[in-house]
Amino acid sequence: MLDIKFIRENLDIVKQAAVKKKIKIDLDRLVTLDDERRTLLGQLEEKKAEQNQVSGDIASADEAKRATLIESMQKVKADAQAIEEKLKPVMEEWQSLMLQVPQVPDMTVPDGESDEDNVEYSTSGEKTKFDFEPKDHVELMTKHNMVDFERGAKVHGFRGYYLLNDGALLSWAIWNYAQAFFLKKGFSPVLPPAIVRKSNLYGTGHLPNDAEDVYRTQDDDYLIGTAEIPVMAYYSDEVLDQKQFPIKFLGFSPCFRREAGSYSKDVKGLIRVHEFFKLEQVILCEASHEESVKWHEWLNRNTEEFIESLGIPYRTVLNCGADIGQGQVKKYDIELWVPKEEKYREISSASYFHDFQTRRFNIRYKDSEGKMRFAHSLNCTAIPTPRILVSLIENFQQADGSIKIPDVLVPYLGKDTIA
Repeated sequence: MLDIKFIRENLDIVKQAAVKKKIKIDLDRLVTLDDERRTLLGQLEEKKAEQNQVSGDIASADEAKRATLIESMQKVKADAQAIEEKLKPVMEEWQSLMLQVPQVPDMTVPDGESDEDNVEYSTSGEKTKFDFEPKDHVELMTKHNMVDFERGAKVHGFRGYYLLNDGALLSWAIWNYAQAFFLKKGFSPVLPPAIVRKSNLYGTGHLPNDAEDVYRTQDDDYLIGTAEIPVMAYYSDEVLDQKQFPIKFLGFSPCFRREAGSYSKDVKGLIRVHEFFKLEQVILCEASHEESVKWHEWLNRNTEEFIESLGIPYRTVLNCGADIGQGQVKKYDIELWVPKEEKYREISSASYFHDFQTRRFNIRYKDSEGKMRFAHSLNCTAIPTPRILVSLIENFQQADGSIKIPDVLVPYLGKDTIA
């Protein structure tokens, strides 16, 4: 959420941000509503002050005058209630529009209409070539009894799956290796709740925009699609000590996404599933653009280094305006090479938000001059499973159908080949 003062003073810039992010919002209407809101709030304050004055007069008045003052008090109360009735719909519409205002993207974010317009930022590793006809991950994992899609669909429905035997063990190996790898970077590990109140999704900006893609319980709570949500909520409504920064969390959680609007996309295999596990990097830092940029690069590089240690070819792209979220200032995606499809597939996203999320969560700190400020927030996928299995298994398949295990995972899996 942006500060209304900033919006009013930089209206043209915020309008340009909405155009760049392909977000439709009537910002002129927001300013008009804000004018009405301010006027009504001013009137209400005047009535409350008048009410307080009359209350004091009643306390010190004689009996004859008291009746007249009480009658006057009732009129003031009625006037105040009338103003509150006018204010209520104005505040509701104002708040609704405020939740839709986009963060202003960084100047380096390219224009674009979709993820097809993201710009390649860097590459690592040569695209894997084989001297035999490679198989896809579905065929390989089925052959080795690592996955069961048929029974997964029977039990869960569309996009259901069971990871079995080496499929399950390889996932555990990745989790354990990732834990050791990322904790060396100075993160604090956290296992957060996977069911959260609706307000927390508004805090991160997942609502109202992604309403169709989240699972909701009968109690109107929500299943998280990323550990970012509960981890960001950890310090909500708190004032932090500036000396704590940067605060670095490594969250691990189950994640749930409805994949609304993608029914016909990636229906085969483990690319796009409804439930998965993910390690997520989250940082809170002081309110400085330079600090946010520094930690954004650092977070993204952490995941790049992790992928490099596995030996999987990848590229990093700079996301265009249409492919960054409402609250993001800038975003990188890391995409792994999938040999059978001969294309890169997204595995990680790294974003920074300035104070967009922390305003919503009311996470503040006092700076060195004693001024209260909202912290800045950032997040980046450390690694998701089972999606990483797609690239890992396809890139490390051998001519005889076996799967070589990356050296760094061998101590965690207990063998160097799945045969």
